[in-house]
Amino acid sequence: MDAPEQRARRLARELVERGALRDPRWRAAFEEVPREYFVPSYHAPAPGGGRERLWWQDPDPDRRRRWQRGVYTDAPLATRMREGELLSSSSQPSLMARMLERLAVHEGMRVLEVGTGTGWNAALLAHRLGDERVTTVDLDPEITEAARRHLAVAGYRPAVVTGDGARGVPARAPYDRIIATCTVPAVPRAWLAQCAPGGRILTPLATGLLRLTVHDPGHAEGRFLDVPAYFVGLRGGPPPRAEVPATGVPAEARRAESFVFLLALTAYRVPPRAAYDIWRAEGRPHRERYGVTVRGDDQWAWLDAPDGDYRWPLDG
Repeated sequence: MDAPEQRARRLARELVERGALRDPRWRAAFEEVPREYFVPSYHAPAPGGGRERLWWQDPDPDRRRRWQRGVYTDAPLATRMREGELLSSSSQPSLMARMLERLAVHEGMRVLEVGTGTGWNAALLAHRLGDERVTTVDLDPEITEAARRHLAVAGYRPAVVTGDGARGVPARAPYDRIIATCTVPAVPRAWLAQCAPGGRILTPLATGLLRLTVHDPGHAEGRFLDVPAYFVGLRGGPPPRAEVPATGVPAEARRAESFVFLLALTAYRVPPRAAYDIWRAEGRPHRERYGVTVRGDDQWAWLDAPDGDYRWPLDG
């Protein structure tokens, strides 16, 4: 088998060809931080059904090759499961690349990552900005301990903190950017307080990626990107629902990702038929027409404008 760096370069080239990786500085990070250092094992569909654990030191050479092929496939990998429930994963590389580029970091910035996962994303950030400017936090001590080991093997040492990501890491604030790799039901207020004015927050919410500009500790606003995103919840649990209840909604809506997003954004509190009427009347809007405003103790999602006709409260 060839060297990890060669495999990393091939994956980076694939991401470039797919249009997911454009910035040469991020391309260098993907080329020089091999994914396999962070995914020594994962759970994959087994040939006979169910799931099997593949790992880098498997005595069976065929299974070892399957582990390696999976690591360098542009797909998410289930890295931690408990009684069939997904606890942690390694995100799809193309989605990670798009998120990192949309984060728009510059030299000298400080970044907080919420949701450490395998540690690969933190390593990519550390490659770009330096260890001392990257903080990553996760609630599960097993996850943070494993991530520290993976990071050390790869030669990176950002601050890895065990704690509730919804509370951020105030001891290392302020941050210029906050990026979450887990889905939140609403934007935690602590993130605004720890983000420098003019900073950005990029987080999965519903089945999309929300990018907020922080104006002050009590006010942030922004829109969703045009990228679908299904992440594990902030405190574990499955990704957001991606199905439409069978309630007489036409088949075109049940198959439309933009309609599923609207239902997820309203936390399925709006009856599907009413949501369908909005979706159809507004021209089947895509994610980028929606946004979120956080002001004081209130926050709400909206279509087209914060004070427009369609607004839905967010609460966690």
